[in-house]
Amino acid sequence: MPEYGYFLSCEQYGPAELVEQARMAEQAGFEALWISDHYHPWNDAQGQSAFVWSVIGALSEAVSLPIETAVTCPTVRMHPAVVAQAAATSAVMTEGRFRLGVGSGEALNEHILGDRWPPAHVRLEMLEEAIQVMRRLFTGEEVDHHGTYYTVENARLYTVPEEPVPIDVSGFGPKATSLAARVGDGYITMMPDEEMVTQYRKGGGGAKLVSGGTKVCFGADREECVRTVHELWYNEQLPGEMGQVLPTPRHFEQLEPLVTEDMVRQNVVCGDDADQHVATLREFADAGFDRVYVNQIGADQRGFFDFYRTKVLPQLPR
Repeated sequence: MPEYGYFLSCEQYGPAELVEQARMAEQAGFEALWISDHYHPWNDAQGQSAFVWSVIGALSEAVSLPIETAVTCPTVRMHPAVVAQAAATSAVMTEGRFRLGVGSGEALNEHILGDRWPPAHVRLEMLEEAIQVMRRLFTGEEVDHHGTYYTVENARLYTVPEEPVPIDVSGFGPKATSLAARVGDGYITMMPDEEMVTQYRKGGGGAKLVSGGTKVCFGADREECVRTVHELWYNEQLPGEMGQVLPTPRHFEQLEPLVTEDMVRQNVVCGDDADQHVATLREFADAGFDRVYVNQIGADQRGFFDFYRTKVLPQLPR
């Protein structure tokens, strides 16, 4: 049966708010935390972009839940040797309760240093090499690496956890899912897609951890919730590769007219109907996920956590 976690949004909330949400999540009965790793929000209305590694340090002192980035891109904005140091320190501070979720990234966050944004197949090659570099560094031994995309010389991590940090790989299509199955310690995807889970497990993932997540908007007024989602997270309804290739929040804002409130009504759980919230999370359970994370878009965080503690989590298979 799945575990249910809470998804902290660095794009929408500041560091202190994220720490307080984590405390409320633990008190409500959530069993794990995801936290996004962004340099920019998707649009200015979201309004935040905290440095995730600082927030993880605070979370390690505030809660006892497992923590995972969902997801970090260790290939362009940050060199994998630096990400490895950040992840190792996070694992030490959480006493082994940290997992590193990685993916091929978005131009929105990764182009900021002026580097060329590579095509998808190159990004996957870079991700695979980055994982190799990080795994070697997690051993605590001195590493020299002269690869296709990265060079590391005389690098050694002195602060490392007792066990290497697990690296879970994000995948939304067959190629990325195949990479996750081949090199990942787990698999991350955002849709309750049983076919992708099956591909991962049969492709080499076996019984390794499969995690997924979704966003909801709890509130007494369903239409107000729809408007809130449409204002803050319309980007999730955009089709194709736009989420990976557009470089600034301004570009996403230009596409807001393409997303209607009806699209939100059809695709996002809004309101306080417990059965709808339960049904959405059950889809992940039925598709074979091991962990399911949920994010509250709306402002009523205390109401959301009380609602899930009393009305939603008790109905879920656990």
